Amino acid sequence: MFNLKKLTIILIFFAGMQMGFSQLGFSHEIGAIVGPVQFRSDFGVRNNDETNFGNSGIGIGLIHYINFAYRADCNCYSTDTYFNDHFKLRSEISYNTTKLDHFGQWQAGTSDNAERLRKHKGEANNFDIGMQLEYFPLSIRSFQAFSYRIAPFVSLGAHYTSYNPKASTTYGTQTIADPNNFWSHWEPGSINPDSGSTWSVVTSIGARYKLTKLSDLMLDLRWQYYFSDWIDGLNHQLSSNKHNDWLVWLNFGYIYYLD
Repeated sequence: MFNLKKLTIILIFFAGMQMGFSQLGFSHEIGAIVGPVQFRSDFGVRNNDETNFGNSGIGIGLIHYINFAYRADCNCYSTDTYFNDHFKLRSEISYNTTKLDHFGQWQAGTSDNAERLRKHKGEANNFDIGMQLEYFPLSIRSFQAFSYRIAPFVSLGAHYTSYNPKASTTYGTQTIADPNNFWSHWEPGSINPDSGSTWSVVTSIGARYKLTKLSDLMLDLRWQYYFSDWIDGLNHQLSSNKHNDWLVWLNFGYIYYLD
């Protein structure tokens, strides 16, 4: 189960930050994002196209921006500073899910270990809430005034993640509690589909397209690295397991400016 107590504390914290910025008179933007996710985990083989594209899922989310360049309380521009004209604060609630299988050389063939891998299935399910600071090299004011239609950006931030993986096997006794049903070189306890929570670092590169005076389209390529290796329910501890779980998410978004 998701850790509701911790999640509630995080929600209150972010809501408090948003209210604090609102009192300063900055304007707001809201939007929605959706797109394909490549989940990079202990399933499959590293740097293998079949693994990367085979273990793909989808992510959706709701986003909110603090726009420092414009003041909603007076319908006027804010103080003309470099920060106000080149940065936005993005908060987000999102969810991603990916079904996981073993691909690559180790699951091929007729050996018992290959059969164990083929019959082992997993699923990653993650609920995120967090913030990113987005930097726009071009002027935000000029973009809002249609001086140009495309505004690139980069971002960096942190997310709190509640994860709820799933694991199953149709090999042998067909139970995940029996280590004999899985790759023989894995230590007992390598499969653990228990829910949990962790933090992650998020960075992305993307661009906005000015659609109308009060709306933008967005394309955003995200890299997210979790501070846990249990996001997929598998942590086999072999020497090849060099990193925690992470993902790449290409999302498409629509953003509306609140007047």
